[in-house]
Amino acid sequence: MTATAPAAAPARARSHLANDAWEATMAAHATLMRRFAAEDLWSDVSMREYDVLYTLSKCDEPQRLSELGRHVLLSQPALSRLVDRLVERGLVARCADPSDARAAHLTLTPTGRDLQRRIGRRHGASVARAMTAALTEEELTLLESLTHKLSQEHRS
Repeated sequence: MTATAPAAAPARARSHLANDAWEATMAAHATLMRRFAAEDLWSDVSMREYDVLYTLSKCDEPQRLSELGRHVLLSQPALSRLVDRLVERGLVARCADPSDARAAHLTLTPTGRDLQRRIGRRHGASVARAMTAALTEEELTLLESLTHKLSQEHRS
């Protein structure tokens, strides 16, 4: 047995633990998303469309499609088509980008903002019910802290 063999076992165990944690995170996400998708609160939008409306609602100023794409889990072509549909329905508006005539900025219309708020109140209550039913306040705080830490690591 070499001197490095004992150190290799903990590294493998840590790698296994990391993969198990990732798998559990993804399973929890999938379970919750199926639950939320099945709820009768989405009105005239899909969950993906709502995700775009929600993301734009958090922005203080209009966003480029590329910036929006950093926060929405869709490919650029799929996001572009989805935004086109939201523009056609009067929920999102395009405005000229003052720094680049080839680009456009996206923002919620008053109708889009109203719809996002209406759905958002119901969805937020549903999320709170699901999360507080399964986790204590201390666990919720820890989960929030850990997921923010992972998100920050990803941005580095």
